[in-house]
Amino acid sequence: MRWEAFLGQVQERGQYATAQEAERAARTVLALLGAHLVGEVRAELAARLPETFALILLNPLQATEPLPPERFLRAAAAWIEGATEQTAAWDVSAVLSVAADAAGEELTNRMLLQLPPGYDLLFGHPQHT
Repeated sequence: MRWEAFLGQVQERGQYATAQEAERAARTVLALLGAHLVGEVRAELAARLPETFALILLNPLQATEPLPPERFLRAAAAWIEGATEQTAAWDVSAVLSVAADAAGEELTNRMLLQLPPGYDLLFGHPQHT
């Protein structure tokens, strides 16, 4: 996916006033996500993202353990200037739903297997149990 298309979709879904706001959210969320994905799954997602975002995903913020969704949202809120947990949930969903679209269903399902329960809702892909 090209940079403009990815960022445009994030901006639209996040209802950001500017592309800069969408880019800031995308950079933060993908850096956090990269710390939670490993191996082939992370490399495959990176291959489907614009180069700048792929590099962010492949050089993530360090996480000592996979964060449950609530703590992932709190971490995003801490990194996104002026964000609250509520606005961070919006930011995370906007970015992860576009990443899921870029990844496709099969890769998204493999990503979800690497993440703690509850991320399916953040990606906009509720799992039926």
